[in-house]
Amino acid sequence: MSSEKSRVLIVDDSAFMRRMVAQLIEESGQFEVAGTARNGRDGLRQIDALDPDIVTLDVDMPELDGLGALESIMRDRPRPVVMLSAGTTRSGQAATLRALELGAVDFVLKPSGAISLDVARVAARLLEALRAAATANLDGLRPATTAEPLNMERVSPALSPATNVVAIAASTGGPRALTAVLSRLPRSLPAAVLVVQHMPAGFTKSFAQRLDLACAIRVDQAEEGDALTHGRAYVAPGGRHLLVRESGAGPVLDVADGPPRWGVRPAADVLFESVAAVFGPTAVAVVLTGMGRDGAEGTRLIRAAGGRAVIQDRATSTIFGMPQAALNLAGADRVSPLSDIARAIADLVEEVRHVP
Repeated sequence: MSSEKSRVLIVDDSAFMRRMVAQLIEESGQFEVAGTARNGRDGLRQIDALDPDIVTLDVDMPELDGLGALESIMRDRPRPVVMLSAGTTRSGQAATLRALELGAVDFVLKPSGAISLDVARVAARLLEALRAAATANLDGLRPATTAEPLNMERVSPALSPATNVVAIAASTGGPRALTAVLSRLPRSLPAAVLVVQHMPAGFTKSFAQRLDLACAIRVDQAEEGDALTHGRAYVAPGGRHLLVRESGAGPVLDVADGPPRWGVRPAADVLFESVAAVFGPTAVAVVLTGMGRDGAEGTRLIRAAGGRAVIQDRATSTIFGMPQAALNLAGADRVSPLSDIARAIADLVEEVRHVP
């Protein structure tokens, strides 16, 4: 971020939420309030009048809701948008995830209980999302697109016990990136795919279901004791770590509580460390867009064990923090734009499956 404060437009139909968010923003000293709007239609008018750097956008509003406003913003007035979501119902979660697909940088859950207890949590999360928005690459905010899966008839049939694994780390901008990557992986991929996306509890199951509809491979939220099979992807549950262990009958998943790593749970480094220990040279690490450095140390361990690594490039990353940290610490076998990552994964899986 530059020394000049980013200007934020707050769009919410709740006068209380507009006041609370405005106060949190002003008290941060990092941002300033450009203005407020009471619904999506009013928000579009205010964007035209005030030209804010960032927009916070409520999901549920009268006249024009957050999704409608977001589509218009990303089409005609592109700029970073942070969604504010109640996220307590399946429909609310679906709308929030759809907003991420449409190009929102991130989302923040609104207070759900005693306001006095939730304000500190909301404030920290809001400022984290605004900092991500202030540094976001607009080219990396394009809505995710699906494509025909790669043609891989030459590989072994899917759904056999996993002898190879692809471990993927993603954070800010990750839902769009993961949709773009996983939708191109074929069901015949001779590897299990493990995904850590930094996301709150309650959202990852819906996210896995949305990915499953868009992908040839089967995608599920990971469950304790799941046996790893080729041609299947497992998404770490929000709020819990995901690990691999050897069961004697083959590799299985552990879903565990434990302290956050780098302030997040699930953490990619926790997963990657276990993958390096269990799979070693038959593993492929993938680090996609996100803030921070989660995944960097785990990528180093996987490469040190003889595995491979794919890093998303700067030009297509919404936030280049995690990819850059992994590249600096661990290096990479491929640094690829988002559109080429599925092919890079397939190529490297083909390499590691022949490791003795």
